[in-house]
Amino acid sequence: MSQAVTHERTDRMPVLYLSHGAPPLADDPIWPGQLAAWSAELPGPTAILVVSAHWEDAPVTLGATTTVPLLYDFWGFPEHYYRVRYAAPGAPDLAAKVRALLGSPGRPVHDAPTRGLDHGAYVPLVEMYPDADIPVLQLSLPTLDPVGLYDLGRRLAPLRDEGVLILGSGFFTHNLREANFSMPADFAPGWSREFDHWGDEALAAGDIDALLDFEHTAPDARRAHPRTEHFAPLFVTLGAGADELATQHTAIDGFWYGMAKRSIQIG
Repeated sequence: MSQAVTHERTDRMPVLYLSHGAPPLADDPIWPGQLAAWSAELPGPTAILVVSAHWEDAPVTLGATTTVPLLYDFWGFPEHYYRVRYAAPGAPDLAAKVRALLGSPGRPVHDAPTRGLDHGAYVPLVEMYPDADIPVLQLSLPTLDPVGLYDLGRRLAPLRDEGVLILGSGFFTHNLREANFSMPADFAPGWSREFDHWGDEALAAGDIDALLDFEHTAPDARRAHPRTEHFAPLFVTLGAGADELATQHTAIDGFWYGMAKRSIQIG
């Protein structure tokens, strides 16, 4: 079993939202290198807290705090994608801190001790931190309500001062019904480009109200996101970085078979 690496830190960690890609991301000629280059520029985390589009559970629930098998939450892919391993150390100390920040009378924090990291967590982490030597904890989305998730992020923000990398993992546009895998990987239809451009401008302006109300303020909102779950982790990221929104910048942009892979950093 991998052993956790201890990092001495005094500075504050940034907070991220990334478009995580499907398991075949590992075979993309560009995207893995972009993720690796991004992580190389970040301070070394003491631990990583992931909020993935692929885990909705209420009340808010914590994944395994020991190293357990990954959750291969996808179907119909070639066998080698089910042989990927990412045995990151568990993060029981981080779990205790999250419980202290989020738990209260009438607002419990639940545990799922056998739930491994899903592909929204491990697919990008394999590229960003391939040694799997940093403790990782996954947190469920307890709601898809943007305001509720923004508040959740604000309550998690103190973890940044303890070296924790808070990572929202989704996809900036996500409509698999309209993904066109017969086109070049960087192809994108107009609706995806328009939503991506709108989101980039709203982020640059720090227009939190517009982002939280994206269903009514964004072009083609429900075409870009038939469900909210892949945009939802962004709201956690925005909440956790609320006092530093002026530092927001795009780390990765472009498109992947029609979907915007915009990924941002705050702090």
